[in-house]
Amino acid sequence: MTLKVEPIKPAIGAVVHLDRSQITDAAIAKQCMELVDKHGVIVFPKLGLTDEEQIAFTEKLGARVNFTTSAPGGDKGGLYTISLDPKLNSEPEYVLGTFFYHMDGLAMEGIPPPKASVLACRRTAPKGGQTEFASTYAAYEALSAEDKAEFENLRVVHSVVAGVREVADAVDIEPRKRARKAERPLVWTHKCGRKSLLIGYTADSVVGMSKAEGRALLIRLLEWAGQPAFSYRHYWSVGDLVVWDNCGALHRVIPYATDSGRMMNRTSVAGVEMLA
Repeated sequence: MTLKVEPIKPAIGAVVHLDRSQITDAAIAKQCMELVDKHGVIVFPKLGLTDEEQIAFTEKLGARVNFTTSAPGGDKGGLYTISLDPKLNSEPEYVLGTFFYHMDGLAMEGIPPPKASVLACRRTAPKGGQTEFASTYAAYEALSAEDKAEFENLRVVHSVVAGVREVADAVDIEPRKRARKAERPLVWTHKCGRKSLLIGYTADSVVGMSKAEGRALLIRLLEWAGQPAFSYRHYWSVGDLVVWDNCGALHRVIPYATDSGRMMNRTSVAGVEMLA
């Protein structure tokens, strides 16, 4: 069975038309992951999956991982509820930190970051709340040969503190989370042979560079990756489902009000490649 696919941009994104009855089909799931690898981000408009169906679909895409069990909203049978509603989230700084481009799990040492993220829209915000994605495959591929050679062996320290630096003071972060750091390559070669940049607001410093020099480089690369040719903004409707390559596409949310009612449910496909 062949899925109907409509590319959004040459460098990123595709709309995929899927019937709910197909979500437990292993062949369909395989096609979907191939489309994630090809397009970086795939959108299933108004698919309307229940929580149980989202979990089942995620498990067809690959082994499911819940790496946010200690976060508010992160222990609901594998679903992580993303909301600024204080009744659902007592630690809003981590959701506020998603206003800035990032990849999930880069600051967690010793385990591979998620391969893919699966996000379902339960309620939209009256203003804001759209999600932007930026391909770090395309961003890398468009670099000059000189830049590629310069960046090839650089390593970057990612931390939880850096990820929320714009919205919270380090002293406000729980000590065990404050200590979370991991060193990653700036340029990562995937098993398939393609290369992507591992960047985002969790990136705190470049090994061997001064703080100013390293952070200036990281900001320039974020600006480069976020240019229109490499990025896509998704305007959510209730029931939409989006799946993206977590280590090949940055994501961030356009700011929305605490009382907006916006609520999303995320599941994650486990990573299978260590970021050596």
